[in-house]
Amino acid sequence: MPDGLSKRLAGMDWTRLQQELDERGYAVIPALLDNEQCEKLISAYEDEALYRKTIRMARYSFGEGEYKYFSSPLPDLLQTLREGLYPELAKAANRWKERLGRGMSYPEQLSRFLALCQEQGQLHPTPLILKYEAGGYNCLHQDLYGDVYFPFQTVIALNQTGSDYAGGEFMLVEQRPRAQSRGHVIRLEQGEALVFPTQYRPVQGSRGYYRTTLRHGVSTITEGTRYSLGVIFHDAK
Repeated sequence: MPDGLSKRLAGMDWTRLQQELDERGYAVIPALLDNEQCEKLISAYEDEALYRKTIRMARYSFGEGEYKYFSSPLPDLLQTLREGLYPELAKAANRWKERLGRGMSYPEQLSRFLALCQEQGQLHPTPLILKYEAGGYNCLHQDLYGDVYFPFQTVIALNQTGSDYAGGEFMLVEQRPRAQSRGHVIRLEQGEALVFPTQYRPVQGSRGYYRTTLRHGVSTITEGTRYSLGVIFHDAK
């Protein structure tokens, strides 16, 4: 399974994706996972041996739904995703750092970045699988988990909008300085991935680049069950 994924990662049009990240702040990767990979992840949802922690959102006023953090070592597919996406996203992260003149520099390899997390006591893997039933939703939030965090993260749709569930659009809300917020609503097909900012992005203004803050969430699922996979690159305390 990871071999086919590695080939898809190697064949991605990173020139287009880098341009979309700079222009819009987010980018869609088509058909990153195939249907079989998506279905295997969903079927393993009840295998508690795979997970280190389960969060029921209502308990913490996060929304209505449930998500589970994978244990270490991560399944091969998740490890391949994390390692394969990171290097090109690190280039974008460093480019954004230069434009804003702030933040840390990000190493070329994921292992070196995770070593920085470990130095700050962030030892627990953060990739997760999310499940929403009808009526479920996820409030706007940011996934930081500690002092060290990576500026991008990825979400992958594991089942099909329109047939497996209705509603449940991904929401990305951008808070602009001295202006009203701007919202992006994104629908993903099964296997598609969305790369988006963890906390902020640079925007070109008349006097150079300025920073806008972003939060993300999921709109209310009106029918069915929605599954998605979250690939976060920094570890948690």
